[in-house]
Amino acid sequence: MNDNPMKLVVVGAGGRMGQTLIRVIQETDGAMLHAAIEREGSPFIGKDAGELAGVGTIGVPVTADPLQAFVDAEGVLDFTSPAATVEFAGLAAQARIVHVIGTTGCSLSDDQKIEAASRHACIIKSGNMSLGVNLLGVLVEQAARALPAENWDIEVLEMHHKHKVDAPSGTALLLGDAAARGRGIELQANAVKVRDGHTGARPAGTIGFATLRGGSVVGDHSVILAGEGELVTLSHSARDRSIFARGAVAAALWGRGQKPGLYDMLDVLGLSH
Repeated sequence: MNDNPMKLVVVGAGGRMGQTLIRVIQETDGAMLHAAIEREGSPFIGKDAGELAGVGTIGVPVTADPLQAFVDAEGVLDFTSPAATVEFAGLAAQARIVHVIGTTGCSLSDDQKIEAASRHACIIKSGNMSLGVNLLGVLVEQAARALPAENWDIEVLEMHHKHKVDAPSGTALLLGDAAARGRGIELQANAVKVRDGHTGARPAGTIGFATLRGGSVVGDHSVILAGEGELVTLSHSARDRSIFARGAVAAALWGRGQKPGLYDMLDVLGLSH
């Protein structure tokens, strides 16, 4: 048991999630902000990370040097972009530190590079870090397993703020994966992500996705199981971005004592199979 606060690095410190992570770290026992990283040329370089996040001066300046920061740190919290996350995964592997990844929109190639890095680092990657969403995923898997595919169709509906750049959301895909596991099928081969024009009848056994974007919505997700004459809807609504930050910090603290490997939030929460 390590009684010293875990030294955490926040990458993408100037973004909405970066600032939220800094605030949550400051209020979490057992965690401390070791470094805050932004890309080269960012207007936030040199500013105090605490002032940037609205919690006052904490004496941690924002820098553009992740290499130095990772050497002395114990974990990194990462809600950046796929390209940046792959780079950070490599650095975390070199430094042998915990890497918590909330980045979405990663390609198969990106995921393969992250998995390779997990041979040397404890990497916790999830399309959503909140407790509620991960519990929802468990319920979706159970429902999909219980309701026969020939009589029940599955649709995943999600809405996010207008600035989100990837679709469907990482959470929608997480829920789609849960449904596919329940059905014993591969999501990629059975997902329908676009409908336009004369589509014909809905293919039996597929998992559909619908994406909405607008305003400042943090994240709303519903999984609709549609049978003959009845609907079952399982939903989660995120009201505050801090739920993801709290989950990410909890994941880092959990990962401190784990062996290298690729984990997800179900492992952190003790809900994995």
